[in-house]
Amino acid sequence: MSFLNVLKFITSHPLNKDHKLKAIFRFARWQVISRLGQGEITYDWVNGSRFLVRAGETALTGNIYTGLFEFPDMAFLLHVLRAEDLFIDVGANVGSYSILACSAIGARGYAFEPIPSTYSRLINNIHLNHLENRTKCLNIGIGREEGSLAFSDSMGACNHALAPGERCVGTTVVNVSTLDTVLKDESPDLMKIDVEGYETPVLQGAEATLKKQTLHSVIMELNGNGLRYGFDELFIIEMMFDYGFRTFSYDPIGRTLISLEGKNLTSGNTIFIRDKMSVIERLRTSPPVTIHGRKF
Repeated sequence: MSFLNVLKFITSHPLNKDHKLKAIFRFARWQVISRLGQGEITYDWVNGSRFLVRAGETALTGNIYTGLFEFPDMAFLLHVLRAEDLFIDVGANVGSYSILACSAIGARGYAFEPIPSTYSRLINNIHLNHLENRTKCLNIGIGREEGSLAFSDSMGACNHALAPGERCVGTTVVNVSTLDTVLKDESPDLMKIDVEGYETPVLQGAEATLKKQTLHSVIMELNGNGLRYGFDELFIIEMMFDYGFRTFSYDPIGRTLISLEGKNLTSGNTIFIRDKMSVIERLRTSPPVTIHGRKF
């Protein structure tokens, strides 16, 4: 993303558009601080949560610039989740969603991250928020069956399971399990899946989990990356429909669900909801969140 596109994204973000100069100052301040050689910096975030961030860590610096980098989906989590709930984070990266769920809201969580170096960053953020007794982190991949998979490990937030015949500079082989195996004694309420196109095997290994009626919502990245494996996102939509889910986007300011015909075409993430009326009630009764002076 070019410098001008970054500024456009930051100033047009819903939490910044009424305070554009403050947003630009926040961006400029981070550019200076991150270049002074201080290494990791602790950033105070939502409802007392914090994260450790360093230069170039897009998944976290986006939260500094905007408050919530993936605003509709992160705000949906903040509005729909409750402290007594269980949150599942598949493809946790360095932990943005798990921090929101387990620190900002106080829910229990499972966080799955296969790349060892990224997993280490995730663990540091879990420790920073004192979530060791509330969040179980696993350095494994999730798929259709038990085994192992080769992953790229030099592409930052874009690391992924290698497709047949794919080559990249750095790779690592990790153990793989299924959601049904790990969560057999658990009843999740909300799940986030961000696995860079490997969603189909993740769902195929989660049949029992997806049938659990406590699971009312799934936030899933569907951005076309499944094509590298030959997966069709229409199959994912149909599979989720078979489990009783339907697709939505979310307007956090109005706390409104917008029904979709298929996947979300204006965002990389699609929200799948099974019990629409109970989710609407959760959204309606959730306490407000304040970020960068904006309450929603």
